[in-house]
Amino acid sequence: TQAWDMAPSSKLKPYQPFTENEEDTTMTRIAIPTVLLTALSIVATTGLLSAAETAESEKGFVSMFNGKDLDGWEGKPGGWTIEDGTITGQSTKENPCKKAHYLMWRGGKPADFVLRFRYKLIGGNSGVQIRSREIPNWDTRGYQADMEAGTQWTGCLFEHARGGMAMRGTKVVIDKDGKKNITRFAESADLQKKVNANDWNDYEVTAEGNHIVLKINGQLMAELYDNQLGKAASDGVIALQMHPGPPMKVQFKNLRIRLIKKDAAK
Repeated sequence: TQAWDMAPSSKLKPYQPFTENEEDTTMTRIAIPTVLLTALSIVATTGLLSAAETAESEKGFVSMFNGKDLDGWEGKPGGWTIEDGTITGQSTKENPCKKAHYLMWRGGKPADFVLRFRYKLIGGNSGVQIRSREIPNWDTRGYQADMEAGTQWTGCLFEHARGGMAMRGTKVVIDKDGKKNITRFAESADLQKKVNANDWNDYEVTAEGNHIVLKINGQLMAELYDNQLGKAASDGVIALQMHPGPPMKVQFKNLRIRLIKKDAAK
């Protein structure tokens, strides 16, 4: 584990979903049954289609993290490290986290976007801020794509001022006066089963206009339409949370973002 200087950077590179290692090999000619050849052909075709679909789904995304250091991010000195190619926040009995702090992405304050990343959480609670307002002492206020080691908050959309905005398994529409209309589309406990405890999960956050959607491992978790006057945020910082409390460890990798460009003619 190594601590790094957190100098901001505006360098963004196209996201590469996978890397192929090329190696010279010599194939030994053998007789292969037709059935086996057909099966191998199907597998190869399926693999190619899967790779093509993956590449297409990642089109337009740019990398937010180089996997080596915290270039392009800024946070509490000593509060974050790079471990095995991941952004890591950790607290222990000897070095507890007494107050929440956030690692700020310095690539801009996006409004409409799709954000994707992988996370692993062992113990405690964490989250990723979007369209948030940065305040002193590495703190933020705003929407949070939540995650925890327990069973209540993972896949929920939280906000510091208004609390749980859309809990797991619900679609919420908030009117201009702050009144909520809640529709349940799935049971919270069933969606919790889609989350890999103490292991890696894929998180996707889409924010477009007044609409925010959270997905984990491809499963819709929560959905919000926020129309409340003076409360709904249209843009802001993206930041990773280090949560106070008992010992915990959170890791992030493969962070990438695709900005949603509005049609100027509309």
